[in-house]
Amino acid sequence: MTVPDIDAFEERAAIAEYDGGLSRSEAETLAARAQGFKNADAYWQWLADYVTTKQIK
Repeated sequence: MTVPDIDAFEERAAIAEYDGGLSRSEAETLAARAQGFKNADAYWQWLADYVTTKQIK
């Protein structure tokens, strides 16, 4: 897996939340799935692991 596009994630989540009427949690899950993650929790955990280990798993 490559490093996720954080800017694209944030933009997609913001659009889904404000224009799509989704909750922040739902919008983040939608944005995470667009980048191949199961949900927002998996996305944030991947980023946290990457920051602490500096390795792509």
